[in-house]
Amino acid sequence: MNAAKRREIFARFQAANPNPTTELHYETPFQLLIAVILSAQATDRSVNIATARFFPRYGTPQGILELGLEGLTEQIRTIGLYKTKARNVIRTCEILLEKHHGEVPRDRESLEALPGVGRKTANVVLNTAFGQNTIAVDTHIFRVANRTRIATGKTVLEVEQRLERVIPKEYLWNAHHWLILHGRYICVARKPKCPQCGIADLCEYNNKTPA
Repeated sequence: MNAAKRREIFARFQAANPNPTTELHYETPFQLLIAVILSAQATDRSVNIATARFFPRYGTPQGILELGLEGLTEQIRTIGLYKTKARNVIRTCEILLEKHHGEVPRDRESLEALPGVGRKTANVVLNTAFGQNTIAVDTHIFRVANRTRIATGKTVLEVEQRLERVIPKEYLWNAHHWLILHGRYICVARKPKCPQCGIADLCEYNNKTPA
């Protein structure tokens, strides 16, 4: 895909959705961090239902430690891998208080040192909470990038690095959200909704296969 097509794709994304953001519910960088940890192999909807039960009262590192492992486990038991996630969240709260004065760090190395935080989670927090031009490549972005040929790659990291190189800089901050939403609702895995797609005429997948 050439640069002109990529620029037009992201111009259309921006025109359709000027201020995209995560569908996870949060009020602080800490709550976003916890929600993203919980969202691994789970839907945003299921995470939002769970966090609505304890964020209002326990939505700080101190609050979650007050809730305790048993209490947190009970609150998130409807989410996949809840036992492991509960342990990771408790330890993350302890580390934030011990090493970061209860604040979420703004650098990748410190974020990835937290239990349950990998590169994708760190990228979400850096982008959404702190305004950095990172792209968290999940299954949706990986699929959309390869299928449309905006940025092809065999690994998540390869796609991430290529997207960062080829997306026009003025669109880079919001690109993560546009691509996720496009993959979640239009460019779905089994049968992409090409007739409803606002970039179908630019997509190289659509131009190679019947609508």
